[in-house]
Amino acid sequence: MTSTSPGPQTVLGTCHHDCPDSCGWVATVDDGVAVKLRGNPDHPYSQGELCPKVNRFLDRVYSPDRILHPLIRTGAKGSGEFRTATWDEALALTADRLHEVIDGWGGEAVVPWGDAGTQGLLQMTSLDRRFFARIGASRQIGSLCGATASAGVAATLGSGRASDPTDLRHAKHIILWGTNTRLTNRHLWPFVEEARANGARIVVIDPIRTITADAADQFIQPVPGTDAALMLAMMHVLIRADLVDHDYVGRYTVGFDDLAARVDAWDPARAADVTGADADEIERLAIDYGTIRPSFIRTLIGAEHHENGAMFFRTLACLPTLTGSWKELGGGLARSVGTWFDVAVDDSVFDEVSFPVPERRGVNMNHLGRVLTDPTLDPPVKALVVWNGNPVVTVPNAAAIRRGMERADLFTVVSEQFLTDTARYADVVFPATTQLEHLDVVPAWGHLYLGWNEPAIAPQGEAVPNTELWRRLSAAMGYTDPDLFEDDASLIRRALAGVDVEALRTRGFHRIDVPEPLVPYAEGGFATASGKAEFRSSNGAGGSDPLPSFTPAHESPLGDPALADQYPLILLTPKQHTRFLNSSYTHLPKHGPLEGGPFVEMHPADALARGLADGDPAAVWNNRARLSVPVRISERLRPGVVAIPFGWWGADHGAAATANSLTSAADTDWGGGVAYSDTLVEVAADHGHPGAGAR
Repeated sequence: MTSTSPGPQTVLGTCHHDCPDSCGWVATVDDGVAVKLRGNPDHPYSQGELCPKVNRFLDRVYSPDRILHPLIRTGAKGSGEFRTATWDEALALTADRLHEVIDGWGGEAVVPWGDAGTQGLLQMTSLDRRFFARIGASRQIGSLCGATASAGVAATLGSGRASDPTDLRHAKHIILWGTNTRLTNRHLWPFVEEARANGARIVVIDPIRTITADAADQFIQPVPGTDAALMLAMMHVLIRADLVDHDYVGRYTVGFDDLAARVDAWDPARAADVTGADADEIERLAIDYGTIRPSFIRTLIGAEHHENGAMFFRTLACLPTLTGSWKELGGGLARSVGTWFDVAVDDSVFDEVSFPVPERRGVNMNHLGRVLTDPTLDPPVKALVVWNGNPVVTVPNAAAIRRGMERADLFTVVSEQFLTDTARYADVVFPATTQLEHLDVVPAWGHLYLGWNEPAIAPQGEAVPNTELWRRLSAAMGYTDPDLFEDDASLIRRALAGVDVEALRTRGFHRIDVPEPLVPYAEGGFATASGKAEFRSSNGAGGSDPLPSFTPAHESPLGDPALADQYPLILLTPKQHTRFLNSSYTHLPKHGPLEGGPFVEMHPADALARGLADGDPAAVWNNRARLSVPVRISERLRPGVVAIPFGWWGADHGAAATANSLTSAADTDWGGGVAYSDTLVEVAADHGHPGAGAR
């Protein structure tokens, strides 16, 4: 809500980034100009703090490089050469080309691609659903993040619902598994420190020694993608040492005997052979988990980016079920709490349309490169519309995306704030507003507070919110269906269930109506077909092994030794910079340049074996692409594992390739995700090594 006192005004908002923290903020506006942006001190979760990148968000809003008017391409695709156009001209061109595609190949030849660059009830995905349904376009399916983890947890619990992350403050034993909490979930860290001050032991399990691992009492560093083997060994120890809550298991679970038989062969020594972790450490971890109570497991979504990603979460959810820690405040498992928000948000109202919608082809967003370069696709993709994302940087197998977007017969529309690597390939670019310039409501996935976002300033230049873009495109296409033109306030009112909208706007946040404290499975209540937690899944766990299991990825040293001989190093692409965590800030002067530039991080033993020293130019390549970057030597990684931080734009570093030019676009086991982290590469001194080329 906006302050009405004389002089500078304050406006409440909520950060829009794809981050679990969804921080509340306060913008100070003087004569229509935002002059300060700080955290909302009243917000119960973020408590007045913003992260380093958002502290400088006004640099983004008022950047001289922002796109403020429609652009039409004048040069070659990828050249970044455009001219300014009027909205009428750009809309007319877009409508003409889309009609041409629809008339020639049908609506499914139009492919939408939108992501979470601007999270929010309206701006992420609302009227776009109706617009593309009206066209009869292909449907976007799949998920870069989140769906695989949710499907894995649901295979054990029946839904993705789990504990409130902030309740780890009550724990005496905390496992931060596959999450760099101090960096990527920084507002949860004070709750971890509160638990530590009360005597809690902190364990971090991660393939990289992160800043969170540096702050732990115990650090375990498995080979990437082998975590499920570690969990199986933990359950072996828990059952062998009789640290099972037999009463809880008897009342509220099915399949215990099958689970016990499965994990009997997974002693710590076997798991150590697979994971590279020490057998004694695995034993200690399991004993501590079963004896120090309450014990809390916190994870995020990074671990889902493997072919066995859903099995990671399916198996992880068995641990608190086996020990009965779901009964305790400060026990259980926390992942995303986004699945709890259906008590307050019904976004299915955005699907309501007044015209019949036939079944439409699904196109997996993770396979964009494959889809754009597949000559057998029927109908072919002839038009691509991108918003809320930069797939040339963020999607795996990005080299293929570039090749596809270079096609002369592909018409591409991008809605953006800056000329990203993706926007450089567009035929038309429409200017998009920032979070300070539009209305939205932000459901969180790291805490239980719904956030209001009031526009603090007028849109800069001719930028428009995504919802307004869909309304203008609908009009340009000649459509008159009322559902295509519903205003933002009406969309919010209809989507929020049982929420006092005016109170939310006035306060800036609202705790959704779930129990406090939240101990969801203290007395069972699982949403499975059996009504119990399922050690043996009644639905076959998405068609895979119905019991927790470990299967190596195809593109891994254990899965394909022949491929590993050719490409012997596992590549990770982590978020590890303090000034940017995704691709939204790397181009801004006080963000990306201060972090230096992209590099390949590797263990001293791997560097020595290749004759590489710190700072040497290196080629990193596989059968997808070749990337030239300097070497950074450290012992944060195991031998055999290298890392290229995610997020850099190629255009800013004179290169076509980025980290995701190398990454695997293989599917996860179930859940519709993608196996970024099952990627093998080789690294050598960059002396013109014959890799796959910088493509």
